[in-house]
Amino acid sequence: DPGGGDGAGDYAIFVGRLSQEKGIDTLLDAWSRIEHLNLKIVGDGPQADLVRAACERTANIHWHGELAHADALDLIGDAKMLVMPSRWYGTFGRTIIEAYAKGTPVVASNLGAMAELVEPGVTGALFQPGDAAELADCVRTLMTSDLAPMRRRARAVYEERFTAEISYAALMNIYDQARRRRAAA
Repeated sequence: DPGGGDGAGDYAIFVGRLSQEKGIDTLLDAWSRIEHLNLKIVGDGPQADLVRAACERTANIHWHGELAHADALDLIGDAKMLVMPSRWYGTFGRTIIEAYAKGTPVVASNLGAMAELVEPGVTGALFQPGDAAELADCVRTLMTSDLAPMRRRARAVYEERFTAEISYAALMNIYDQARRRRAAA
């Protein structure tokens, strides 16, 4: 548990691999439409040149490259929101859970595990994958919202469903079920 953050930074954050399936082009296109919120990008990958070029064109986009996990978590905790524009059906949203651990709302693609983890208006917002205009609208809506209740609920979701103790108990329950099924077979 990295502990909660305060969201005092004047920025949104993306943390992940800079690649097509992660929706980097959608993120950069959306941010070309957003004027009053900085975007910090943490990560590296095959689309690093796209990010570098966007930083040169757009004053409110900042690329930090790869960071130590603890440093990335600190930035997530200070962010107003985490943005996850992935086009890929991930099996689990680890970055979303890390944002929730810090109490940071999430704007994510309405796709796969992301759609299962983010509750619109409660812990963040969802947008159609690849739709930069809708992503920009979601970010602007959250910017004008009182994020304190979302921050509290995101942290509460982490505490209710994803702490190490809860995850361990769930895993042990799965193993126990598997053992019982095998014994019954």
